Amino acid sequence: MSELKNPTDIARETLRRLTVRHLPPTPANYQACYNEIANLPNIPQFPDASLRQLASSLVAHNKRQESQLDLLGAAIGQRSWQGVTDALIGFAQGGASEAPAPASTAVPTVLPPASALALARFIEALLPSFGSDNPRALAMAADLVTMLKQPQVEIVAIQAALGTLTHHVRSVLEEQLEVRDSLLALLHLLIENVGELSEDDRWLKGQIDGLLASITPPLTLRHLDEMERRMRDVIEKQARAKVRSVAAQQELRHMLAEFVESLALINQSSSEFEAKIEESARNIEKVTSADELKVLLDGVLSATHAMVEESASSRTQLKSLQTKVEATEAELLQLHQELDSASALARHDPLTDALNRKGLDEALLREISSMRRKETPLSVSLLDIDNFKKLNDSLGHDVGDGALIHLADVARRHIRPSDTLARYGGEEFVILMPDTVLGDGIEVITRLQRELTKAIFMAGSDRVLITFSAGVAQVEPEESGGDALRRADQAMYLAKRAGKNRVMGG
Repeated sequence: MSELKNPTDIARETLRRLTVRHLPPTPANYQACYNEIANLPNIPQFPDASLRQLASSLVAHNKRQESQLDLLGAAIGQRSWQGVTDALIGFAQGGASEAPAPASTAVPTVLPPASALALARFIEALLPSFGSDNPRALAMAADLVTMLKQPQVEIVAIQAALGTLTHHVRSVLEEQLEVRDSLLALLHLLIENVGELSEDDRWLKGQIDGLLASITPPLTLRHLDEMERRMRDVIEKQARAKVRSVAAQQELRHMLAEFVESLALINQSSSEFEAKIEESARNIEKVTSADELKVLLDGVLSATHAMVEESASSRTQLKSLQTKVEATEAELLQLHQELDSASALARHDPLTDALNRKGLDEALLREISSMRRKETPLSVSLLDIDNFKKLNDSLGHDVGDGALIHLADVARRHIRPSDTLARYGGEEFVILMPDTVLGDGIEVITRLQRELTKAIFMAGSDRVLITFSAGVAQVEPEESGGDALRRADQAMYLAKRAGKNRVMGG
């Protein structure tokens, strides 16, 4: 195939390849195919964990370097490549541009070995983001890594090489960000167009809405992964429904053929009966005796009885066909109703739109796997609304449902994008907090308690104070998710015993 240049042609070819390769139309799959056709590299997510590891390995030797480390931490939090670059350069310069040292102390001109090694590892972690179509950036990065691994690393030389590499990589990343934004805009347009063309298919409309939500910035791998899992559920149900729908249509065609055949038989019998009556009418004129008349009338009565019996049989057969048609139509209607609700019920709680137990189990396995692979902390929290039974009994179950929805909405507004909210059952919720140690997890949930107190819940015209008790546990390296949740549950029970509206660690 000749190289495609027009974005519309590339998008059309991308959709075709997704279909040929039987890939779900997720943004990640679409972008990978698009970049493959357009000869563009894929840009990975901002490496927060690697940058934080680098920052933690740097040791400040003066006030200026301490200030640059603070700026580096802020830049990582803001996901600013420019800020990270400026902070690293400032840190390197800070060791050499400090106020003149005493005469007995030499001004350092060599980067400390630990810092040089950490910087080399950081650059190696960034190599995939340069893309295979940028050999110059790869060569520059490889040269810089080689320099950093030398026994003596001159700060001035590293500063110059790092500045050159930064300038080149910045222009590459800016271009890739523009490509990503343009691709997302095109994908958004395509999905909207498909949705408009298929607005009568409610099950497909639900998937379109989900796709549009999943490609709305800021993009997160967890969000996209969850959307992909939900769509896989819907696709599986659609496949089963399609098989049954085709079979049902074949049954309807078969029943229609039987119906037409029955009508033909009825018409044939009616024609034969009419011919018999006409023949009998002509023969009446030829009758000369009572015996001949009796024989003629017996023939007419026999034909009439046969016609009545055949009509009754046809009516019974048609009634049976009608019953089968109605049953098949009811089955098809049920299949479509199942498809309408498949997206919402796959892994989300229909009341609060938080993950349900199935979705929580999958998210917990994914986070624990990531924790072990990256060797980063993971904390889990179990929340239980205080006095929920009393609230239900005094104000009704509708108000109780509203309280659950209120808590879920407040939690979603105040947890990080990387955190996961799930309804554990009844009035209990679970929050997964990756990259969070126990102390920070307790602080996060305590802050959520304060925000919930500020967000007044209205039951009609009455203000209702909603509080919760919570337990937090940090997952141990070899611990299962279920064991961690049990420890969080025990801590939550202690919080209840201590007076409620408290957070305790387990």
